[in-house]
Amino acid sequence: MIMRPGQQLLLPANPFFIWFTLLGALLINMALNMGLWGRAAWVPDLLAVVLVFWSVHQPRRVGVGVAFAFGLALDVQQGALLGQHALAYTVLGYFAVFMHRRLLWFAVPTQAVQLFPLFLGVHLLELMVRMASGGTFPGGLFFLAPFLEALLWPVASVLLLVPQRRAPNPDDNRPL
Repeated sequence: MIMRPGQQLLLPANPFFIWFTLLGALLINMALNMGLWGRAAWVPDLLAVVLVFWSVHQPRRVGVGVAFAFGLALDVQQGALLGQHALAYTVLGYFAVFMHRRLLWFAVPTQAVQLFPLFLGVHLLELMVRMASGGTFPGGLFFLAPFLEALLWPVASVLLLVPQRRAPNPDDNRPL
């Protein structure tokens, strides 16, 4: 793959680190759902941000199947309609893999702008499933969550790429 000018060459991603971050995001989501705010509509879905990140950066390791499994786990934990988050995360994983090559050509803030419609669409899909099953509209703060997820994208990009960055020790005998 041709790299952007100024883009740093990264080390291969460690599969244990990928799974550790996905499980950590699932646990944080579970803690947020049980915590102070309960299932507030405005709380960002950290698992969705981490799933999109790894689907964009490692599409062969994290894709639609992994997103479906984590969606089912979140459905069971929340006591939600079984398949609600699984469907949303599957769509999220599909579109993240679909646009990963184009997305990586842009700077991280521009990536966040391009991912906002994806996050918004997934939240609207979850809302439609919830409303079709007899749920109520969570209110106007519902539209704050995708915006916060897009704002979290640069933070996630920096934190999740830290183990892959090469140490900046130049060597005259090493071409890379």
